[in-house]
Amino acid sequence: MIAKRLLLAAAIVIALVAGYIGFAAYRTEAAISDFEEAVEAIGRRAPARAHAGEAFAELPAPVREYFAFTFRDRIPSYAVVRLRMTGDFRRPGRDTFAETTASQTIAVGEPALLFAATTPVLPGVWARAYDFYATGEMAMKAKILSAITVVDEQATPALNETSLRRWLLESPLYPMALLPGGPVRWEPVDAHRARAIVEAEGVTASLIATFRKDGSLKQFDAEEDGDLTTPYHGSGEHALRTEYREVAGMMIPHGFLVARAAEGNTHPFWRGEVTSIAFERAQAQREH
Repeated sequence: MIAKRLLLAAAIVIALVAGYIGFAAYRTEAAISDFEEAVEAIGRRAPARAHAGEAFAELPAPVREYFAFTFRDRIPSYAVVRLRMTGDFRRPGRDTFAETTASQTIAVGEPALLFAATTPVLPGVWARAYDFYATGEMAMKAKILSAITVVDEQATPALNETSLRRWLLESPLYPMALLPGGPVRWEPVDAHRARAIVEAEGVTASLIATFRKDGSLKQFDAEEDGDLTTPYHGSGEHALRTEYREVAGMMIPHGFLVARAAEGNTHPFWRGEVTSIAFERAQAQREH
């Protein structure tokens, strides 16, 4: 009789825990969906515009070559890009990588993005994490089992700048955002490098772009060392782009490696490939 009562009590506890986790996971996904809709609204309100003419002549030479490499047909005008990725992710403070899947929804003409990822922690246990940036402010969360919060970072001037840099670091995936007249401007560095500077809501972030001989953008690098002691990776300070393929009339990199960088050393934390990418016009017409 006692054994049956203990089993019943255990079953009730398990059901309650499972119910809590299920409800908390539902709320997490609902929050991610709301953030995604916010990014989409920003993108549709301020889509990237096609630019041509004299503005191109004023660009640094390697940037002009990059645009010539990237845009194989007309220069398109898009509002939002959605993509999915798979690869290996290293959590802050760890040396090992785990298989990870992720998605991003990004506004092209005005800096805003949502990054959401799922990473296994232990057998049967996962972490659900997301970064959201819009209207100059960010939010960052990570939850075990999509329910138990282990990272909860709110907007600060430093993190807002990091998130703006994150949008710039990802921009080779939506290169129309780098065109003249948008939120990004370019400064010359040398024959194979240029500085990209983005401004939004009174905040400025910059990265050094290095270009290959064929015109493709090889990598973006921060000009300052990163703080490797933070409980999050943020944007990282180094991003390598490979495996360019034509998508919707543009050359888009599908291979990536993102790393922290300090004291002349890089520390990769996210490497993999883009498995799908779709561009959406302001009128909700998609091109894949």
